[in-house]
Amino acid sequence: MIQLSLDFTPQRMEQVRTDWIRWWEGTREAPLVVCEGYRDGWKESHPDSPKRPNWTFAGKYPLDMPAETVVDDYQQVLEGGYFLGACLPKFYVNIGPGVLAAFLGSDFKFLEGSAWFSPPTVNGVSWEQTPLEKIHLTFDEDHPLWNRVRDLTRAGIERFGNQVIYGLTDIGGNLDILASLVGSQRLAVELHDQPAEVERLCNEIRVFWLDCYNRLHADLDAAGMGSSAWASIWSPGRSYILQSDFAYMISPAMFKRFVMPDLEACCDAMDYPFYHLDGKGQIRHLDQLLSLEKLRGIQWIQGDGAPPAEEWLDLLRRIREGGKLCQVYVTAKGARKIMDALGGKGFVFDITDDMTRDEAERVVEELTRD
Repeated sequence: MIQLSLDFTPQRMEQVRTDWIRWWEGTREAPLVVCEGYRDGWKESHPDSPKRPNWTFAGKYPLDMPAETVVDDYQQVLEGGYFLGACLPKFYVNIGPGVLAAFLGSDFKFLEGSAWFSPPTVNGVSWEQTPLEKIHLTFDEDHPLWNRVRDLTRAGIERFGNQVIYGLTDIGGNLDILASLVGSQRLAVELHDQPAEVERLCNEIRVFWLDCYNRLHADLDAAGMGSSAWASIWSPGRSYILQSDFAYMISPAMFKRFVMPDLEACCDAMDYPFYHLDGKGQIRHLDQLLSLEKLRGIQWIQGDGAPPAEEWLDLLRRIREGGKLCQVYVTAKGARKIMDALGGKGFVFDITDDMTRDEAERVVEELTRD
């Protein structure tokens, strides 16, 4: 481990982790406020840095680049950032959303700061045309992205130790992964035409998902720094941001059959599971999500072109009155509107304003003042 030059002290690490624990326990009355950005002048001299210090995209580095070299760049970005309120400096191996699809055979490419997964071609035939009954999933232990995630995680832990927290890479949700394997349009049709085969493949994905999660979490657990993923949420135990973005396009009955068993199994495997509720098309599934006793919270993402988070007060009220915690990405002004209407208890406000460090300090102080 090397000593990082961070705008963050060990004492703050302990205090912020305590704040998170109280939030999970329901004993913290104020919201948690996450503010991160770059030290004054740093971004201008590093124009290729990610938008936020905790969001370095690992896919931009060639897969044959030594892990230690990649970690060098992560270190530079972390040391250029500030982390205020409930924000913890994080080493997150960001390969792209739903990377388990690649481990199960999906083709992949990196493009414009993300990863794209598409159906594989086997013996000259794409899985978009292969009969579902002939598709049987296997996990590729030698897949370059699987090895990359684990190598980068180990290199990060060796370099940073207990000075940062660690984020588990984005595995994805069951239907999202299946869509990457057989194609979204094809999956939408097969949910009607071959529901039993879709259910079988979902069950296979669940087995691999849980095994993948357990193995990756064990790698992160070696650091002894609790648990995080891609979102700005930290917990002292096993956690993850569960999702099913494909569920935007399906009925509550399909959600109950194809998604809920997966969510129940994943919640049973964790201490602090959260769900990524992405877009108004998923609101129809909210009652089922609220019925999941072990689901601890819901992240609301309104989607591009939709009104900002503070304009969804009835939805946020349903989440909180349903007994779930809630995280939103919101401006400081939007956070104030939510607090005026619903109070701040149980919320994480991840502030999206582009602010200097001094401005961010004032926002955190105002929003968390007793």
